[in-house]
Amino acid sequence: MGVLLRAGVITAASVVLSGGAWYLARFGRQTPDYRTFHGEPEALRSVTGVWKGVIGLHPRSWIQFGLLLLIATPIARVAFSVAAFAIQRDRLYLGITLVVLTVLIWSLSGLGYAPR
Repeated sequence: MGVLLRAGVITAASVVLSGGAWYLARFGRQTPDYRTFHGEPEALRSVTGVWKGVIGLHPRSWIQFGLLLLIATPIARVAFSVAAFAIQRDRLYLGITLVVLTVLIWSLSGLGYAPR
C-alpha cells in the first residue's frame, strides 16, 4: 500500500510540475490582470473537460489532471484495501472499507450536498 501511495504522489507531482513548466514556457511573459477576477474556465471544472484538454495538449489541463491524480491516489488505496480484505476474507474490515469507499465516491460525485 505504501508503494501505491508513493507512486501516486510522485506521478501526480510530476504531471503537475511538467504542466506548470509547460504553462510558464508558453504564457510566462504575459502580464496578469489583477483588477478583474477570472475564475477557472468551464472546461477545467469537470473531469471530462480536463480529459479533453489533456488530449488537446493544453498545459492548464495537465496541471488539473495532476491534481485529479493526487485526489485519486488515496481512493485507489481504499479500493485496493477492499480487494485485500476480500482476499483475506476479513468481513469486518471489508465492510468498514466498503463504507469508506462508498462515502468517498458519493462525496466526489456531487450527489451528496448541493448548496443553493
